[in-house]
Amino acid sequence: MTGSRVVALGHYQPAKVLTNDDLAAMVDTSDEWITSRVGIRTRHVGGPDEPVDELAAHAAAKALATAGLQASGIDLVLVATSTAIDRSPSMSARVAARLGMGSPAVMDINVVCSGFTHALATADHAIRAGAATRALVIGADKMGDIADWTDRSTCVLVGDGAGAAVVVADQGESGAPGIGPVLWGSVPEMGNAVRIEGTPPRFAQEGQSVYRWATTQLPPIARRVCEKAGIAPEDLAAVVLHQANLRIIEPVARKIGAVNAVIARDVVDSGNTSAASIPMALSKLVERGEIESGAPVLLFGFGGNLSYAGQVIRCP
Repeated sequence: MTGSRVVALGHYQPAKVLTNDDLAAMVDTSDEWITSRVGIRTRHVGGPDEPVDELAAHAAAKALATAGLQASGIDLVLVATSTAIDRSPSMSARVAARLGMGSPAVMDINVVCSGFTHALATADHAIRAGAATRALVIGADKMGDIADWTDRSTCVLVGDGAGAAVVVADQGESGAPGIGPVLWGSVPEMGNAVRIEGTPPRFAQEGQSVYRWATTQLPPIARRVCEKAGIAPEDLAAVVLHQANLRIIEPVARKIGAVNAVIARDVVDSGNTSAASIPMALSKLVERGEIESGAPVLLFGFGGNLSYAGQVIRCP
């Protein structure tokens, strides 16, 4: 059976940067309060003239250019997002139109913070089944649009951005799968711990419940992802977790046992960008040359719905 692999990545963030001091002028908070609790120092926020599909298209165009591929060669577009306001056209259809694609299959996937790893697995499955040959997988969110900027417990967390991956069929000549098997699931009875509800929609969460779940329940699941891929945690070159909170990322990474891995900490500069966080953080690590091509990388998303999904990929 044909597998798949990631051949290129791209990311994009709006130009406007919001610092902790900027937030301190808006709500009752401070740089010390924010950094000590969530580790975030800055985040990028888009304006009303920068819709989600525009962020996604910029990241996708960068990934395609890096891959040396034309947009017309893509036959599947998946956009993971939970901040699309309109039901139709979908973000994936709008991205395809922006990039001048031919007639790709287009689909949005809303699994909130673990959306990208769900979408990557879906692209891998489609290619393995012979339903696609070249896929564009994008995570894009404008969390700033759904933030309550008067709530200091949540507005300090969020940022906007997009990350994209080009995924192609792989005959497996390298010996190791380019994208390993996914392990995914959820805790439906706790799904209300992370919410985007109402009109207009607003982001809210039960922070302590999410923190306890992430730091206690997720490390053994992440280790099982490595087992499914046939990789020992100590052999991972990098770990890219959902960039939710530095106080979650660091203990989870430590408990996984990835003692030799580069740990993505893009949350410090970008905040929580939901589905964009994993591809954006990975793209930056690759762009800076911090991971060797072909090295094993654990991707692990978690959050809204209290859902999770992870896989080990080979770095492009």
